[in-house]
Amino acid sequence: MAGAPEISTEIAVIGAGPAGLMAAERLSARGLKVTLFDAMATPGRKFLMAGRGGLNLTHSEPLPQFVARYGDRAAQVAPWLARFSPDDLRSWADGLGAATFVGSSGRVFPKAMKASGLLRNWLRRLNEAGVEFRLRHRWRGFEGDRLRFEGEVSTVAARATVLALGGASWPKLGSDAGWAAILGARGVAIAPLKPANCGFEVAWSAHFRDRAAGQPLKNIALSLDGGEPVPGEMVVTRHGIEGGAVYAISAGLRDRLPAVLMLDLKPQLNVEALARRLAERRRGRSLSAWLTAEIKLSPIAYSLLREVKETVPDDPGALAALIKALPLKVDGTRPIAEAISSAGGVAFDAVDNHLMLRAVPGVFVAGEMLDWEAPTGGYLLQACMSSAAVAADGAAAWCALQSNRGNA
Repeated sequence: MAGAPEISTEIAVIGAGPAGLMAAERLSARGLKVTLFDAMATPGRKFLMAGRGGLNLTHSEPLPQFVARYGDRAAQVAPWLARFSPDDLRSWADGLGAATFVGSSGRVFPKAMKASGLLRNWLRRLNEAGVEFRLRHRWRGFEGDRLRFEGEVSTVAARATVLALGGASWPKLGSDAGWAAILGARGVAIAPLKPANCGFEVAWSAHFRDRAAGQPLKNIALSLDGGEPVPGEMVVTRHGIEGGAVYAISAGLRDRLPAVLMLDLKPQLNVEALARRLAERRRGRSLSAWLTAEIKLSPIAYSLLREVKETVPDDPGALAALIKALPLKVDGTRPIAEAISSAGGVAFDAVDNHLMLRAVPGVFVAGEMLDWEAPTGGYLLQACMSSAAVAADGAAAWCALQSNRGNA
């Protein structure tokens, strides 16, 4: 479609996910004219998808532990959380009529347990603040000092731009990482994009795959290279494994592939106590029946023992050791399009403390476009929103600086 005549705005925000919406809100609250662009027909699609099973907004744990969840990017993310903290996010949600509560795991949810009402109120607030939405506008890069789009508007003149285009997971919802080539051509360093909080591939036998796919292993623990066991749930899939405990160690596992993951099927018992229990089995009673009835090992867990060890040891000590440390060979990750989030993106050396691109002054970056990752549990959404606050404040300061220079 041929573009309309060029339009101008004080701030262009590109990407109408959580980071882009937060940036637009923060900037419009300062009285700046904000135009929000998105390639999709409706805003917040990934936000709505994330809220399908209960929208996990953030986490209630103390800030030092919260910051540590960002691993080797903790030092970079900490200033974002200082700018817009988990408490700030809860207050923000409360202000939109989405009163929050802390679940038994420490995770924070809106009482409605879904995203639709919160998003509806959020969009209403942005409209009332004068934010202009330009949907079905795909960003195609720069044309001189202008932004170029595919849509009704073809070029945009903006005093500052906030890019919040997401990573590379769930591309059908808009995060297709098309921005990487655009920014790379402008000299912006981009760390390779990789799946995060993702499923992994295990070469199951056809018999086990057909019997077990879709079944969860509850109350287990996973460990890698002798590291601290991570408790939680693991789900067997046709291709391998996924689930909360898997996501919690996905970064370390991904970077060691192929790797052997150690699975503790009974983390509630140490190996000695488990061996004593196993030694109590009466003669004549089958091992599978004993494990299921007395040790409370699920049928799927026993099937997994048989999958890994064709002959399950009858000796109590050897069997206890196997149940406590079942080796699972992991071959690879599932495709990034299936991942909950992605790692990699704009390198931190490529941005300043306000998240402005050093190679493209006046252009700021927020959310999953940046090179960080975190486990599920509220840490992803929190960092997206917090980085948007930093980028928006930086864009506002940039506009003020340009105005002061113009008036000098």
